[in-house]
Amino acid sequence: MIPLLDLRAQYRSIGDDIENAVIGVLRSGHYILGQHVESFEREFADYCGTRFGVAVNTGTSALHLSLLSAGIGPGDEVITTPFTFVATIAAILYAGARPVLVDIEADSMTLDPALIEAAITPATKAIIPVHLYGQMADMDPILAIADKHGLVVIEDACQAHGAEYRGHRAGSMGLAGCFSFYPGKNLGACGEGGMLVTDDENLANSARRLRDWGQQERYHHVAKGFNYRMDAIQGAVLTVKLAHLEDWTEQRRVHARRYAKLLGGMNSIGLPTELEDRRHVWHVYAIRTPDREVLRRALAENDVQTGLHYPIPVHLQRAYADLGYGRGDFPEAERASREVLSLPIYPELESWQIEAVAKAIKRDVYVQ
Repeated sequence: MIPLLDLRAQYRSIGDDIENAVIGVLRSGHYILGQHVESFEREFADYCGTRFGVAVNTGTSALHLSLLSAGIGPGDEVITTPFTFVATIAAILYAGARPVLVDIEADSMTLDPALIEAAITPATKAIIPVHLYGQMADMDPILAIADKHGLVVIEDACQAHGAEYRGHRAGSMGLAGCFSFYPGKNLGACGEGGMLVTDDENLANSARRLRDWGQQERYHHVAKGFNYRMDAIQGAVLTVKLAHLEDWTEQRRVHARRYAKLLGGMNSIGLPTELEDRRHVWHVYAIRTPDREVLRRALAENDVQTGLHYPIPVHLQRAYADLGYGRGDFPEAERASREVLSLPIYPELESWQIEAVAKAIKRDVYVQ
């Protein structure tokens, strides 16, 4: 079986360093926040090109606290995309605001800037572009629209660690950038984790209070906060892994180029592309085909594991029917949800495995 993701392969390469870091935390007796988390906050913020990092327990929490710290709350509207993991929408609802959805571009599958202004109302307070699959949204026009209308931009960079747009790292262009360290991410914890990064000191201080029950100091609660703290073990693990992130990213980029070379020229397969002036970090390698389910079954029969990111856009999820949207409202998002198929991609993937995946795809497509 060629897996979609193989975390054991990554662990084999750095297992000793991870174990030593974890043992160090266990022996320290400090298990929540503390120096290991603070060190990771500084290093990751520096990696993103921002002044501050606030580590939390999930990427969802990072989004939630960024919205609250930016003053977003009940009665406000936040524009985002329907083609994302539901956590983006959930965080807006947690803040008490209303998600307003805008369709995606066909090529990047990220928020379409040309459609944003039509969705702005007097209640609109923020835009959350989602940097999907490892490639950033088209930020310059999004930021221009936000500046024109006095809106906050919060980047959902949960899939885009190290991605770039015209020389700017993901997370550094909006008021805040939010990351997930779920184990399968390009930079993944041994459990859950997240962070918001920002250049705004007031936002960072607010988020630090809110992640720890709203405490200004111990037992002095100045806001109604949450238990969103990062465990020290995750901070230590992520510090070890961060030192390898650039090498891992370059391996992903090599693999993506290999896929493109092997699969190029197939009329029934749409390949993902790295758009001009962007650095794609290939969290997901999603091809597109109208015959997705046929191809997916064929690949499974050839011992190739695949994924679906995402088979149902948020506006068609039963849990979010109360947003008031229906089928046909976002045709590009709906078409993408019918066509995308994620192929195996991770740093330790070997050339023969990529060739086997491509061979299986070509065999199935040519037989059709």
